[in-house]
Amino acid sequence: MTDTARRIIRLNYGFQLLFNLLWWMPVFYAYQKAAGLSDGQIFGIQSIYYVAFCLLEIPTGLIADRIGTRNCLRAGAVVMTAANLAPVVSASYTGFLVHFLAIAAGRSLTSGAASAYLYDGLRAERCDEHYLRAEGTARALGLAAKVLCWPLVGPLMALAHPAPYVLSAVSAAGSLVCALLLPRLAGAEAGAETGRGGGGRRGGAFLRDAGTALRCVASSPWLALVMVQGVAVFTLSRICQVNLFQPILLDHGIGEASHGGVLAAMTVAEAVASARPQWLSRRLPPVAWVSVLSLALAGALAAMALGGPWTVVVLLCLFAAATGFAFPVQRKLVNDAIPAHAPRATLLSVESIVDRAVCALAAIAAGAYLSAGRLDALLWHSALATAVLLGVFQLLLHSGVVDRSGQGGNRAMPSQAGGRAGVGTASAGVGDGAPDPADAGATGETGRKGALEPDQAARRPRTT
Repeated sequence: MTDTARRIIRLNYGFQLLFNLLWWMPVFYAYQKAAGLSDGQIFGIQSIYYVAFCLLEIPTGLIADRIGTRNCLRAGAVVMTAANLAPVVSASYTGFLVHFLAIAAGRSLTSGAASAYLYDGLRAERCDEHYLRAEGTARALGLAAKVLCWPLVGPLMALAHPAPYVLSAVSAAGSLVCALLLPRLAGAEAGAETGRGGGGRRGGAFLRDAGTALRCVASSPWLALVMVQGVAVFTLSRICQVNLFQPILLDHGIGEASHGGVLAAMTVAEAVASARPQWLSRRLPPVAWVSVLSLALAGALAAMALGGPWTVVVLLCLFAAATGFAFPVQRKLVNDAIPAHAPRATLLSVESIVDRAVCALAAIAAGAYLSAGRLDALLWHSALATAVLLGVFQLLLHSGVVDRSGQGGNRAMPSQAGGRAGVGTASAGVGDGAPDPADAGATGETGRKGALEPDQAARRPRTT
């Protein structure tokens, strides 16, 4: 790798680790209950959060295509720092609502910027074969940090009750430092000047990018199908590991003092799997692996309704491991499916909107089920809905309606990873016929629009 590529990867590690290090995650449900919020209010805030995320995704995606992903990372880190301080200022329904709305704004600015910066930055340096490993390792390092930090939340809260939120703000401020140190790659100045043109021109460019993105989805059934497939993974992982994690443990008699340790064990499982997507056999293409892993998530969720405390802990760890395997592969599939020269940040915002919209509905349903004392029914119905979705997906996939080969002639690289990066890289390009989004720029030119500058290119497919 070049020195610039190494710097990009290392700073990406630091940003992903610190930005996503939410110390309050293991205790936010109990924290809000202690503040006097009801289940309906808690899950209502979560639903509002997902809706706000959806509403902000397209505007922030268009902004990322105009001003660059580095600037979006910096802005997101600033907003996230302020968001984590809101419950410290006001531990009330209003305070928590402001907190989650600000998190929605911060995450919408960075929901794809880090991964897209990594993806296009490595391609600009002709080191794109390292993408999948770097993406998985970044996730693994972030999860490892949570393993070390989350068990400390309980003792720290005993010393200072708002400690989880204060430490989360400090971590977000650290991610801002990493974003400020990210290198500006060739071609950034020209794109930034275009984005800083007159207000009318900029508004016209925003509308043009939005129209291009919608036409791209409409004309690329494969891209649309890959995005829809990711809904199952994202929704199940988000609802289980964030919204239902504490209610499931409390329902099985596992006290709050143990929640940090259980979440740490889950995080270890997810970190190991995220760092080793190449362990997945190449006998199945990546798109098939995502479906298989989604079914595994659904099965583990349904089984939690039957098991005892220790069984539930084991199932949660298996659930986390399946999530760890699935996310890097799904992320690579979506990146590869986006055609060359498309406004990728906006397209990835469309993917996030689909994911978050489903999560918003799921959060409302979760609150209703829990208020009625029907947690087991919620787990079973979630698993059933996932199986139905994947069944429809497989029918479309094998019906011949979707052409997975040659998306508009964008494919130019024969085999992206040469086997090194594992199933997510090599198979996504060859086995699925998904086009690489920047091959046109990598063959015979410096890159698309100069050097595939990640500042102007795009944002990731989604996480957390």
